[in-house]
Amino acid sequence: MPAVKNARNKACLVLLSGGLDSTTALHWALQRYQLVQPIVFDYGQRHRLEIRMAKKTCRRLGLTPKVIKIDLRQVGGSALTDGRIKVPAFKKVEEIKEGLPVTYVPFRNGIFLSLAAALAEALRISDIVCGFNVIDSPNYPDTTSSFVRAMEKAINEGTGAKFSQKKFKIVAPFLRMKKSEIIAYGLSIGASYSYSITCYSGSEIPCGRCSACLLRAQAWKEVGQEDHLIMRLKKEGKL
Repeated sequence: MPAVKNARNKACLVLLSGGLDSTTALHWALQRYQLVQPIVFDYGQRHRLEIRMAKKTCRRLGLTPKVIKIDLRQVGGSALTDGRIKVPAFKKVEEIKEGLPVTYVPFRNGIFLSLAAALAEALRISDIVCGFNVIDSPNYPDTTSSFVRAMEKAINEGTGAKFSQKKFKIVAPFLRMKKSEIIAYGLSIGASYSYSITCYSGSEIPCGRCSACLLRAQAWKEVGQEDHLIMRLKKEGKL
């Protein structure tokens, strides 16, 4: 697992959607930084339940997330922000088609990183941690290593870092890992995924048909354990 060579300010921001990858990134950061500030984005997403669940995860870890509100419904162009666009349903992972998916939100991660950089600059924090990975979801252009490098360069060109020796760093430790590998790593450091929400339907109970649900189920199967979320829902009598 990649490590931070020099946690310069001993502090970082973590982009937290509340899904598997960002939840693992949060625990990864807690292993490496003295101060961790999660950022949760309320962008008008169909599955806004993830915001409430991300807050629960933070509370369980003794953290207070910074919630930033933006309304990407005004932009549209995605099944996650436009109710008129249907979320595709599949029976198995192999049915997920190649190409830009309708669940892609135009430049979402670029927008998130820009806002995170503004907050980081205001708080004088240099490192921005995110859970981006591309192996299991190769059709999203804003989760790649080239995208991360380009955004890091732009942030350092367009902020006060341009006139300073201290530069911003986008830390994406899971870029070359499969989702099952990310979960396995999280489990090894005691991460809980009981309140992590992946499903695009907007329900706490996974639909089991959207691409996010199928990829999540496949990852837990590869790990060889029952999904923490499913375990909690069963315990609470919701399944």
